[in-house]
Formats: sequence, structure tokens, C-alpha cells
Amino acid sequence: MEAFYRTHEYLVRHVKSPVRRLLMDEIDWSKRLIGIKGSRGVGKTTFLLQYAKNHFDPADRSCLYVNFNNFYFTTHTLMEFAGEFCKNGGRTLLLDQIFKYEDWSKELRYCYDNFPELHIVFTGSSVMRLKEDNPYLYDVVESHNLRGFSFREFLNLKTNNSFPAYSLEQIIENHQQIAVNICKNINPLDYFSDYLHHGFYPFFLETSNYSENLLKTINMILEVDILIIKQIDLKYLSKIRKLLYLIMQCAPCTLNVSQLSTDIETSRSTVMNYIKYLQDARLLNLLYHAGDKYPKKPLAAFMQNTNLMHVVTPGEISQECERKTFLYNSLHARHKINMGKNHTDFLIDETRSIKYIKNEKVNHKPIPNVIYGVDNIKSGSKNNIPVWLFGFLY
Repeated sequence: MEAFYRTHEYLVRHVKSPVRRLLMDEIDWSKRLIGIKGSRGVGKTTFLLQYAKNHFDPADRSCLYVNFNNFYFTTHTLMEFAGEFCKNGGRTLLLDQIFKYEDWSKELRYCYDNFPELHIVFTGSSVMRLKEDNPYLYDVVESHNLRGFSFREFLNLKTNNSFPAYSLEQIIENHQQIAVNICKNINPLDYFSDYLHHGFYPFFLETSNYSENLLKTINMILEVDILIIKQIDLKYLSKIRKLLYLIMQCAPCTLNVSQLSTDIETSRSTVMNYIKYLQDARLLNLLYHAGDKYPKKPLAAFMQNTNLMHVVTPGEISQECERKTFLYNSLHARHKINMGKNHTDFLIDETRSIKYIKNEKVNHKPIPNVIYGVDNIKSGSKNNIPVWLFGFLY
């Protein structure tokens, strides 16, 4: 146990989080069991350590960060570890990479039921389904999603500002004034292309090559998160990798499932399962008609974020595809996104339509009750909203 305390104190003292993540203020930290899901590379470990730094002295033994990469848990159970921690006055456990521990959900439930003074915050892969398919946790866990950097967070980091997030309603109603206030300080268009290329994953702050890091992250998602959590045999990894690559080359695109099943030499139903796993892993976003969902075939597939587009097909991405991918990803953080109606791109929460347009077409004939994401403008007018401003939704 002493080794865990020493590691905890060192990590908390040295953690660096240059941007305060919005999720930090949205979680009800009084809840006794909190799950933080997110894809690899979005900063879940840093998020846990930053929480500890914000709320506890690094030497305070009532809080302890534990990573389940530690071989200690090959011969010791989480239940006995938590019991000893509580006996020694511990009250908050921060458990990282918990999915690597067998029977993690069953033992978390045991801890929840038997140590009522204990608060547990744990991280896991986005592939994990904490409520839907988990009989042990569905009624006690508070599940939250940590996403990659928004354009707002990236901009705050790059310009040393503290711009707030806005709801979609605020942006629609007040986008002109919001844009004016932001543009008083900086020109967001000076930073937008960089964000689309390499601003989503926090490891762009490292000195190592961003594209190589992202490729490694993608492969780790496939090899560890999907194969282990979904219990898929290693021999099928090559098929999943090929499927992802085929989709990434054309996304956003409609999916020819029959052709994809031929290309990777497996059944249509297996292709559909793999596509769902890739969505759960936050490598793909899928677009359906309102009211439809898996296992129905999606109408289109998008990359989950624009950085993924650039790492697979560098220099070959159309600006329109890139911007639509950005819009989907930004809106999807807070809203349900479906296929648009009447020649629009997306339907938001089944109530409001949005369409991307280039700035040279800003004098378009508007469609009633449609908002427009207009490219390459600093500020808009009426229902014409700058595309970049949708990056302020979180």
C-alpha cells in the first residue's frame, strides 16, 4: 500500500493540465460511484489526477490514485484493497484502466454495497457499456464521457484565454455578439485549421510526432479496447483494421455493407457488428434517419473527429467533408444527430436542421427554419453562423 501512496503523491504533484476540462464542473462529485469513459488519448488519467490535485493535498491519504496496469492486482482483489484502504482512513479511490481487471464490475458493486463511506471514481474505455449491459452497476453508477479537446479548449490553450462554452440555443440566438466578443481578442480562423489537423487529442502538447502518436492510439484501441472488451479472437484483428481503413478512405460516405463484407471476407452481420464496435470506440460516427438505430444499417459513416481523417489520408481531404465531420462531432457532444431533411446535412434532436455552406455562397436562398454553418467567416448574420463557433458547445 505504501508504494501506491508514494506513486499517487508523485503523480499528483507533477500533473499538468493547462486547460480546465468542462466535464470537471459538470460532474456531481458527491456521488459514490462515478465512471469516466472516453477513447484512448483524450486525457482520462490526467483528468483523475487533476481532480485529486484540485480537492486534496498530494500527501492526503484519504485519496488514492491506482492504475490497474499494476501487477499487484494479479494476486490481490479490488475488494480486499478497498477494504484495507477504508480501514486506514481512505475515503476516495481513483481507479484508472479498470477494465483490465477481471470481474471489475462485480467487485465495484461489492465495494459500493459494503463500504458506504467510500467514493470511487474510475475510468474505462468508451467501448465499455456501464449501464446498458451491466447488471452489477446499471442502477448505481453515474456515467460520464470525456471527449477530446473542443475548439474552444484548444483556443484557450493556444491563446491563454478563458472563453466559456455556450449552449446551442445561446449560439443560435446570440451568435453575432458571441463572435464579436471572441474576435475582440483573437481571430479564431488563425487557429481553426490547426485544430482540425491536430487539436483534438491532448497529446499534441507532447514533443513527439503527433501523427505517429495518433496511429499508435488507433491501433491500441483496436488491439486492446475492442478485442479484449468485446472478447474477439486476435485472428480477426486484421479484418477489423481493414474495415476501418476502407471506411476511413471515403468517409463521410454511404456504406455498402455487401461490398465491405466481400472485401474483408466475412458476413454482413459481422460487418455490422464491427462497425458498431468502431462507433463505440469513438473512431466512427454513424448517421441514421430519426427513429432508427443499430442494428439497422446506417445511412452514412463519418470519422469521429477530423484529426483521424488527416492521419489516414493526409493531403486528400476535401474541405467540405472536413467541416461536416467537425460539425457532427461538435454537435454530437450535447445533442442527438440524425440525417437531415429537405437537402440539409443534419437533424438536431429531431427538431432543428443545419446545413453547411461555403462562405462564397452566403447569399444563398435560405430554407425556412434551417440554420447554416458558414465556412471561413469570423462572424455571421441572421441564421448564418460561423462553422468554428460550433466548437464552443463544450
